[in-house]
Amino acid sequence: MPMTAPDPAKLQLLEAALPNVAFDGWSPATFKAAIDATQMDPAQARALCPRGAVDLAALFHTEGDRAMVDAMKRESRGNRRYSEWVAHALRVRLDVIEDKEAVRRGTALFALPHLAADGAKLIWGTADAIWTALGDTSDDVNWYTKRATLSGVWASVVLFWLGDQSEGHAETDAFIDRRIAEVMQIEKLKAQVNESRLLKPLTAPLGRLMGMVKAPRAGGDPRVPGMWRMGGDR
Repeated sequence: MPMTAPDPAKLQLLEAALPNVAFDGWSPATFKAAIDATQMDPAQARALCPRGAVDLAALFHTEGDRAMVDAMKRESRGNRRYSEWVAHALRVRLDVIEDKEAVRRGTALFALPHLAADGAKLIWGTADAIWTALGDTSDDVNWYTKRATLSGVWASVVLFWLGDQSEGHAETDAFIDRRIAEVMQIEKLKAQVNESRLLKPLTAPLGRLMGMVKAPRAGGDPRVPGMWRMGGDR
């Protein structure tokens, strides 16, 4: 989905908040410190971020997606296989992160039960941004399955990366390759099942049903999966 630019004042709050996140997390104290640092009217800050630092944490994540998309526009697939191209996009998404502790604190924040749905939306948004950056043109059920699969991969990669202390995050690179290889094995198995003459009577009706599923249209209902928007910034 196209990513609209956030309000510059909101970005100013985010920039002011980041130095405090390592100490206070994405908390009310961090939000207050950002307001004080920017000398912004508290009412304006609350209008921009009704949930305070939670909204800034979401913005930090979506700005990472934006930076990844911008970086991928300057990239060339070259001779990479498609699976290698996806893996590269995951690495680029990690590379644009400038504050690992902010990600760690954000992961903990969106793991809280009342914010878990927001965390899932952000992960889905990253998967959608990656596939869009790679030029995905699917408009059927594959639009959903690609993003659902990559959401799971991205979530596991972030958790591994947060604990990775290897030089240059070499272990994370290897982990990404393993996860992508596992996904490719699943895709091969699915293809074999779909092509099996023995299973055709079972898979054919399901295939016709899945053929009725279409990707959400641009500008469509934001409540449709894949069309979620966080605070108007997606």
